Amino acid sequence: LECKMTAMSFFSKLLRLTPKGTFDHYRELMQITRPWWYLALLQRSGIGHDGLNSLYFVMGKQSLFCPACPQPGVNLPDDWEQVYPKWLVKLPYVVDGNFSAQHMKMKIPEDDISLSDGLAYMVDSSAYTDHISRMVEAKDRFTCQNHRAINAANASRKFLRVTGIGATACARHGCFVPHSVVDFQNGEWFMNINYSICQALNHQSKGVHSAILAYDAACQWQIHFMKRVQDNIHLQVPEGMDIVAAVGKFHLSSHKLECYPQFSLNFMEGAGLMDGEIIETLWAPLNKIAPSAQAMSAAHREELYDDHILEENWKKMTAIG
Repeated sequence: LECKMTAMSFFSKLLRLTPKGTFDHYRELMQITRPWWYLALLQRSGIGHDGLNSLYFVMGKQSLFCPACPQPGVNLPDDWEQVYPKWLVKLPYVVDGNFSAQHMKMKIPEDDISLSDGLAYMVDSSAYTDHISRMVEAKDRFTCQNHRAINAANASRKFLRVTGIGATACARHGCFVPHSVVDFQNGEWFMNINYSICQALNHQSKGVHSAILAYDAACQWQIHFMKRVQDNIHLQVPEGMDIVAAVGKFHLSSHKLECYPQFSLNFMEGAGLMDGEIIETLWAPLNKIAPSAQAMSAAHREELYDDHILEENWKKMTAIG
């Protein structure tokens, strides 16, 4: 996990450190890796030997999130609504896409078996696939900058099953939100981003009244967001939650002047000194495993990203003090 090396590189190092005459057990290593990772995931999630309790297999349950961001029932007192002002308990999220995390089409996809589909950070594939099949991406006319991630990436790639991933993370501490990492089929379309955002907004947020959501194309995204939510059974926003759209401070400089007063984090209550760009730094560790994940089976790739994202969140959780 730390070195981001392939299984072959790991095995080759073990082989060189082992006395001569050792048998080649690379095949056995490949067979046991995924089951071992899954058992380690269950252990880290606190799941013991008390049977297959359905409470353990809720979407995103086998994951870790930010210990500092406000989460009712986790790190807030029971009377937090009376004690804290609303602006203080505001969800700070940032969403973005990464086109390095591609995945090639599988020759025999029906042979693919998942061990932890949707239980950590990648979203449940069946519900997400149904969401995508019901949606037709509207060809919006962008009135601001030319969002190349959305426009230029619209052309599908012939040999790719997935062109990249999108995710939502806490904007202050850079922890990925459980069950919010989605696959792109073409470009960074709003139907993909909306699914990630809705999953994040519903994570441990009962009673929270507002959220700041930073996105590179927030000025265009926010126009029809609520209508798209209302028109899709897979998209839900917590009742009564006010979503404040923002643009990260680095990307805001390339927007029109009119975007600055409305979408600048400098003028938003509760934003503090948040820059809205921290997710850009989170892609670097994942990009190191992208070449290995590109040709894996879909389930193996999902589990690989889950494991590395969990590792990144774990390191932040243990070092945040």
